[in-house]
Amino acid sequence: MKKLTKFLAATALTTVAATAAMADKWDMPLAYSASNFHSENAAQFAACVGEKTGGATEIVTHPSGSLFAGNDIKRAVQTGQAPIGERLISAHQNENPLFGIDSIPFLATSFDDHEKLWKVAGPKIAEVLADQNLVYLYSVPWPPQGLYFKKPIESVADMKGIKFRSYSSATARMAELTGMLPVQVEAAELSQALATGVAESFISSGATGYDRKVWEHLTHFYEVDAWLPRNIVFANKDAWDALDDATKTAMTDCAAEAKTRGLQMSKDYTQFTLDGLKEGGMTVGRAGDKLVGELKAIGETMTAEWLESAGDDGKAIVDAYKAME
Repeated sequence: MKKLTKFLAATALTTVAATAAMADKWDMPLAYSASNFHSENAAQFAACVGEKTGGATEIVTHPSGSLFAGNDIKRAVQTGQAPIGERLISAHQNENPLFGIDSIPFLATSFDDHEKLWKVAGPKIAEVLADQNLVYLYSVPWPPQGLYFKKPIESVADMKGIKFRSYSSATARMAELTGMLPVQVEAAELSQALATGVAESFISSGATGYDRKVWEHLTHFYEVDAWLPRNIVFANKDAWDALDDATKTAMTDCAAEAKTRGLQMSKDYTQFTLDGLKEGGMTVGRAGDKLVGELKAIGETMTAEWLESAGDDGKAIVDAYKAME
């Protein structure tokens, strides 16, 4: 009897080991720090998938651009170097103008308006990604974007010559139209760029500034609510197609939870990070009427340019969104 018990125990251990060995591991590159709410949300998504699949599919997150730099993540997933990843989609507006729908200045400046915009734009973005061998899983907006500087700014004229960190076509164009000098810098490299003077200003949410402790280099944050850019989590289509139906269902269920949870995290993080910037010693507040008026005029130019480049699809999305207002 003892021999039989030992045999069964050994068999059980062998089965567990074999199951663990057969577990499907998916590495998930992320551009932002582990403490960023997008990364935390992705980690919870990964845990959800592991739980719902009984450990058969393990998603391992790699924050801070540690596996692939932010600008390389989308290509890595498209080509199968990584099965899943997260990327700020507007950073790829140069590939397709529709990827910049979330960065049209002053089109959708609140969470509620942005969700309305994405209700129209999201399905079309998913179609574009599908043509690029990517499966759209979920997306989460950043808080409204504001401007960071190392000195008081009262008008666009005050911006001339400032080295401005850009992360997309829209941010680079804004720099050009305001007389600033655009410098391409990924989020993981932002602190170093500010410390070395490579960049002296940027547009982002309070979340990025708080996560990177930018009060060590900058002094002012102006709330302008220019737009709410969006991070998208997508999977390689070939890797996705290789999954069984139960695993696909588990991932889509976890993705739906991540979308809802991430939106609330973004809302909650907005005021928290603005308060954190103040505690760090920064001057935080609404931009003056003169500056906002000049930025909105620049926004009208950028909107016209985007509509021209995006063609009928872009115009249809904007028109459908405005009809919902």
